[in-house]
Amino acid sequence: MAKATTTNESKTVTIEQIGSPIRRPASQRSTLIGLGLNKMHRISTLEDTPSVRGMIRAVQHLVRVVDEK
Repeated sequence: MAKATTTNESKTVTIEQIGSPIRRPASQRSTLIGLGLNKMHRISTLEDTPSVRGMIRAVQHLVRVVDEK
Protein backbone atom coordinates (compact mmCIF):
# COMPACT_ATOMS: atom_id res chain seq x y z
CA MET A 1 0.00 0.00 0.00
CA ALA A 2 1.21 3.45 -0.83
CA LYS A 3 1.10 6.07 1.87
CA ALA A 4 -0.94 9.15 1.21
CA THR A 5 1.24 12.21 1.38
CA THR A 6 -0.13 15.20 3.16
CA THR A 7 1.32 18.65 2.96
CA ASN A 8 1.48 20.52 6.20
CA GLU A 9 1.90 23.79 4.35
CA SER A 10 -0.94 26.04 5.33
CA LYS A 11 -1.65 29.05 3.21
CA THR A 12 -1.40 32.44 4.83
CA VAL A 13 -2.61 35.90 4.00
CA THR A 14 -0.91 39.10 5.15
CA ILE A 15 -3.05 42.19 5.58
CA GLU A 16 -2.30 45.78 6.52
CA GLN A 17 -4.70 48.27 8.05
CA ILE A 18 -4.92 51.38 5.86
CA GLY A 19 -8.11 52.97 7.21
CA SER A 20 -9.07 54.32 10.60
CA PRO A 21 -11.86 52.71 12.62
CA ILE A 22 -12.94 56.13 13.89
CA ARG A 23 -16.61 56.83 13.03
CA ARG A 24 -17.14 53.22 11.91
CA PRO A 25 -19.73 50.81 13.29
CA ALA A 26 -18.73 48.77 16.34
CA SER A 27 -18.91 45.56 14.31
CA GLN A 28 -16.21 46.82 11.93
CA ARG A 29 -14.00 47.84 14.86
CA SER A 30 -14.37 44.43 16.46
CA THR A 31 -13.64 42.74 13.12
CA LEU A 32 -10.37 44.66 12.87
CA ILE A 33 -9.45 43.56 16.39
CA GLY A 34 -10.34 39.99 15.46
CA LEU A 35 -7.94 40.24 12.53
CA GLY A 36 -5.19 41.43 14.87
CA LEU A 37 -5.33 45.02 13.65
CA ASN A 38 -6.24 48.01 15.79
CA LYS A 39 -3.86 50.80 14.76
CA MET A 40 -3.00 52.29 11.41
CA HIS A 41 -0.38 50.51 9.27
CA ARG A 42 -0.27 47.42 11.47
CA ILE A 43 0.42 44.21 9.57
CA SER A 44 -1.04 40.84 10.50
CA THR A 45 -0.39 37.40 8.99
CA LEU A 46 -3.24 34.94 9.36
CA GLU A 47 -4.14 31.49 8.09
CA ASP A 48 -6.09 31.72 4.85
CA THR A 49 -9.48 30.28 5.80
CA PRO A 50 -12.98 31.11 4.58
CA SER A 51 -13.81 32.79 7.90
CA VAL A 52 -10.74 35.06 7.68
CA ARG A 53 -11.62 35.88 4.05
CA GLY A 54 -15.12 36.85 5.18
CA MET A 55 -13.72 39.13 7.88
CA ILE A 56 -11.40 40.77 5.33
CA ARG A 57 -14.34 41.27 2.98
CA ALA A 58 -16.37 42.91 5.76
CA VAL A 59 -13.69 45.58 6.27
CA GLN A 60 -12.17 45.63 2.78
CA HIS A 61 -12.30 49.44 2.72
CA LEU A 62 -10.05 49.56 5.82
CA VAL A 63 -7.45 46.89 4.96
CA ARG A 64 -5.12 45.98 2.13
CA VAL A 65 -3.99 42.44 1.28
CA VAL A 66 -0.20 42.62 1.17
CA ASP A 67 0.81 39.05 0.45
CA GLU A 68 -0.90 35.77 -0.33
CA LYS A 69 1.02 32.50 -0.04
